[in-house]
Amino acid sequence: MALYLKEEEVGSLLEMPMVLDAVEDVMAAHGRGETVDYPRQRVRLPATITHMLQGGVPALNLSGFKVYTSAGGRARFWVHLFDATNGDPVAVLEADRLGMMRTGAAGGVAAKWLARPESRVAGVFGAGWQAEGQVLALCAVRPIERVKVFARHQERLAEFCARMSAATGREVVPAASAEETVRGSDVVVTITTSPKPLFDADWLEPGVHINAAGSNSLARQELSEAAVRRADVICVDARETAMREAGDLMPLLEKGRTQPGRWVELGEVVAGVRPGRTAPGQITLFESQGMAIQDLAVAARVLERAREAGLGAPLPY
Repeated sequence: MALYLKEEEVGSLLEMPMVLDAVEDVMAAHGRGETVDYPRQRVRLPATITHMLQGGVPALNLSGFKVYTSAGGRARFWVHLFDATNGDPVAVLEADRLGMMRTGAAGGVAAKWLARPESRVAGVFGAGWQAEGQVLALCAVRPIERVKVFARHQERLAEFCARMSAATGREVVPAASAEETVRGSDVVVTITTSPKPLFDADWLEPGVHINAAGSNSLARQELSEAAVRRADVICVDARETAMREAGDLMPLLEKGRTQPGRWVELGEVVAGVRPGRTAPGQITLFESQGMAIQDLAVAARVLERAREAGLGAPLPY
């Protein structure tokens, strides 16, 4: 029986450790060449944009897609799952929180494999909805003790820090400046919609890991060219997607100062196909654009829990 799961039901079943496991497993499968994934497509109309990511995970016997619409400052998300053997519909999930947790988990998996194991201080740019998943995931994979957060809206920043301190049991505090956010940080996270770089490359410490998760279109650029050039390792979800969407990498790519063949994919690192960090002093960078297979893998875990809990409504298929 195909199920429809509402946002409240999906949210009640999501836990960051589960999401991290799902993303790590599917990225390893991707690194071994065992999945199918297509870059995001967008339908742009005067008042709305429809975004779609498609893929398939044979190990889960699932194919499907995530679709979301954005209009008037609001976005709505759904994940559709199909049986990969017979093509039957399996489930449709409302996926706002699922997507936020999945995005955070991708950064968490990257930090697990690329950040120094002793990383204890993080600097985060952004205090919006997506920043929540980044902080939760980072604190789950590294012994983070202090998170410095920098954002434009002071009221939102104070509330975010208080809420995330309670959620993680770590010290999450407002940063007074961009420079304070970066200096002394073992991990730097950018999760904004900024069209211009957020910080000076000279502020980055040797050995820092950067999760850049906001620049998923050519209209956004959170990192300067100098910051990207300081990275000894550039890691992406998928080269094909990064070549289309990574606003941080495009300026260097167009000038011939970086090449996709030099980028490693996260799945390759997890699967042991290509190395990630090879020395403590290296600066590592993960450019996160998102992949359909990540959403499908997390949705599969949620669906399994939903069936055990008797949640969801039958779809009239």
